[in-house]
Amino acid sequence: MIDLPKHKQLILFDGVCNLCDSSVQYVIKHDKKDLFMFAALQSTIGKQLIDTYNIDTNKTDSILLYTPENGVKHKSTAALKIATHLGFPPNLMGVFLIVPAFIRNWVYDFIAKNRYKWYGKKEACMIPTPELKSKFLD
Repeated sequence: MIDLPKHKQLILFDGVCNLCDSSVQYVIKHDKKDLFMFAALQSTIGKQLIDTYNIDTNKTDSILLYTPENGVKHKSTAALKIATHLGFPPNLMGVFLIVPAFIRNWVYDFIAKNRYKWYGKKEACMIPTPELKSKFLD
């Protein structure tokens, strides 16, 4: 299984998606508790988690949140759980967890389906700067 440092959570993201890359940069900037680590879905660890949890990447292909205690959260639940750890005001987004997942995920899927069209796509995954390298797993 994935060996994460104690009390860390792993965000898996689409490494070629500009929206996902911007979101990761936002999380890094606002992760004052140094809670999150990152890996691209296309990485070795990303593929391992996808296989372990039997995730259909045709249905969930943009963001996952993994913790050893709770397994994998996906789509809007992952995004909102991440937001709850980012301090004020992003943590207020957690209130949307009361909305049924099928409604939240309808909005999430609409954005995810159009993310390349609206935000573009890279040829390759982001390469973290040396300062950020410790936050990324491969």
